[in-house]
Amino acid sequence: MNISFEGKRILVTGAGQGIGKELVFRLADYGAEVIALSKTEKNLDDLRTRDRRIKTICVDLCDWEATKNAVENVLPIDLLVNNAGVACLNSFFDATPEDFDQTFAVNVKAILNVSQVVAKDMIRRKVGGSIVNLSSQASQAALKDHAVYCASKGAVDMLSKTMALELGPYNIRVNTVNPTVIMTEMGKLGWSKPGKAHSMLSKIPLGRFGEVSEVIDAIVFLLSDRSSMINGATLPVDGGFLAT
Repeated sequence: MNISFEGKRILVTGAGQGIGKELVFRLADYGAEVIALSKTEKNLDDLRTRDRRIKTICVDLCDWEATKNAVENVLPIDLLVNNAGVACLNSFFDATPEDFDQTFAVNVKAILNVSQVVAKDMIRRKVGGSIVNLSSQASQAALKDHAVYCASKGAVDMLSKTMALELGPYNIRVNTVNPTVIMTEMGKLGWSKPGKAHSMLSKIPLGRFGEVSEVIDAIVFLLSDRSSMINGATLPVDGGFLAT
């Protein structure tokens, strides 16, 4: 399947590491002008060193006004990937207000903020576009010690569906990608212990965790015109976890 993003400006949040980092390089290879957003300047320096084509924004997504201003300053954006996410892993009884506030600020509230800015400008310019939000299998299946994280990803799914409903008439599509465990740094945080890893692997029919490249493949597809009739979908990249 030939995919080209020539002439497209794509914003990726959470681009300093993990899935987001590898995604920006893939999108640049497909011809896009990529703007990478991260709160960590060192990570952005590493991106620029590896690929001079990448433009960067350093801002903390928890800061609503600073984020809004930063995104407004790089408009127009044609395609958006809300990839940034955090995981504060505590049991239900040990979850704290700080866990909740930080998780929802990054995983949910930032999607609302960034997407509002980008979508309003798309509508003003009378152009369509695609927004892909990174969710998780945890949005649809409860995981032990993931109470706040699961709740945040459930919110991502429903926020995305509502966005798809309201933005669809403007030819702006909104979908989510819902991976299983991907062995990024965040994945290792939750699933590096062999006993815990086995409990998850036993529930995945394919018998393995996902690769970063497999998540990127799904994101690229949903950004592209090859998915032009897909809107409001939650696409599992989970080896069949949610089918069991």
